[in-house]
Formats: sequence, structure tokens, C-alpha cells
Amino acid sequence: MDLLNAIRSFIKVVEAGSIAGAARTLGLSAAAVSQNLARLEAHLQVRLLSRSTRSMALTPAGSQYYSRVKHVERDLILAEQEVTTPDTEPQGRLCIAASSAFGRRILAPLIPAFSARYPLLSIEMVASDRRVSHAREDVDVSLRITPQLEDHLLARHIARIPFICCASPGYLARAGRPTTPEALRDHRCLVLRYPVDGRLLRWGFVRDGMRFEAEFDNVLISDDIEALAEMALNDGGVTRLAEFLVRPHLDSGQLVPLFDSAQPGEAYAQTEPMDVFLCVADRFAMTTKVRVFMEYLQASLGEHWRVQA
Repeated sequence: MDLLNAIRSFIKVVEAGSIAGAARTLGLSAAAVSQNLARLEAHLQVRLLSRSTRSMALTPAGSQYYSRVKHVERDLILAEQEVTTPDTEPQGRLCIAASSAFGRRILAPLIPAFSARYPLLSIEMVASDRRVSHAREDVDVSLRITPQLEDHLLARHIARIPFICCASPGYLARAGRPTTPEALRDHRCLVLRYPVDGRLLRWGFVRDGMRFEAEFDNVLISDDIEALAEMALNDGGVTRLAEFLVRPHLDSGQLVPLFDSAQPGEAYAQTEPMDVFLCVADRFAMTTKVRVFMEYLQASLGEHWRVQA
């Protein structure tokens, strides 16, 4: 059996809504398309389409199969272009996934210039804190922090996000200013509950080359970092957030950085940064379009974000 032609017939039948319509698109007879469908169903040993004299509809198995194979012809064409003409301009759909805040604050401002540089690319950005599936959602590349990594994805470390512990002047005037991370147990801390698995995101610090984590006794929790920033701005407590999120508030004086210098007799404790990884499904997914996006992103990030060689 010619499996590819059978799959192509199945796709065109679904798109056209009928065997006759698919036959016209493919330049085949209706009988040939029908035979291709029958061979494919026999090969898979499942019914893909529920057919009658008046209607045709996908079965549950057919719907699932269609979602996985609907782009196969396009992908084969793009794959051929990748290997036979590697110097051609990147083209086709590029779907990029990232967390909500990273997508809004970092990727969104960069994408217009990237799109202008590669006008043949059709770019889609998925900005979400849920668990995004490369396979089910046709995602080409995702930007993930360490807790989001999955064993089946190929990950490349591309950036390191500075994090800052901070609080509002109003909160510090009321509760006092913690001088070391250990003092956080005496303060209200605004902590992220990681949306994917419900874990609290721990606050890491490094002192004299040794990593340790802060302990909390009094916490306010949210699964949204923008909400934590708003709590901090409204005298809610101490929080630890990405610099790209809180920098405008630090510059305006609405938030005050903590632990940015050593107290007398104390060694300086650095707030641990967050590593960012560019992830693809496997090594074959590192296509030209993904590679040029990765290079553009690395070049566009600030110097203090870049991973040191």
C-alpha cells in the first residue's frame, strides 16, 4: 500500500467533506479515493470515517488521527526544502510557546522585527502558563524554565533571567527591612504557586558559592506573577520576581531591592537567577526557521541575560 497517498486521500476527504470533492482536488476518480480510504482503515484497523449515502463524519479515532496527520504533506515539503535548499529563506508556519509573562514582556516586543526580517514566516505565539504540548498543539519551539522541562524534549540553555527580591517602601516602613534571606521567615512573603503542578516556587540564593533556599512562615500565594507584583506594590510583603517584570517599579521607587549589598559582618547573598531553555521535540525539529529564531533571540536579549561560555 502507498501509505502517503492513502493519508493524502484521507486528509482531502476531510477537508472537502466528501469523496467526490477530494477526488476533484486530487485528480483521481472517486473509486480510487474510496479505495485509498479503505486501505488506510484496514492498515490502521480502525474506522476513520462514518459514511452513509447522505453524510460523512469523522469517528473519534478519525478525529484523533486527522489532528496528527493533517500537516504531514506540508511538513514533508518543508523537510525536503530544508535539506535540499538549506540556504533558502525560512518560510512556513512557526509556532512559539512561552509562559504568559515571558511571552508578553520579552517575546512580543521582539517578534515584529523578527517577522520583518523573515517575511515568508507565518508566526504564531502561544503565551500560557499551562502545560503546552509540542505534538498535540503543533508547537515548533517553546521557551521554558527549569521546572517546565520534560524528558522527551530536546532543550538548549539559552538565557539566564536575573531575579530580584523586593518590597514596597510602605511595607518596609511597617515591617522593617530584612537584611539577609534568613530574615524572610519573619516577613510576609508573596510566593508563586507553579500553575503546572501546584508546587510553590522556592527562592534560591547563593552565598560564598553555596546555594540555599529561604524559609517562609507567613505567605500570600498566587499562580500569577503579575498578581504578586501588584500585591507587592500595594504593601503586601516581600516578593521575588524576574527583573524584567519589576525593573520599572524599581526605577520609579515603588519597589525597593533587597539583599543587593552585604551588611557589616555578613557575606553577600545573591538572588539565584532562573535558567531559560529553548525546547524542540527532537533533533529533527531544529529546522532552519527554528535555528534563525534561536539566533535572533540570543542576539536580542540583554548582555546580563546571556549564558556565559
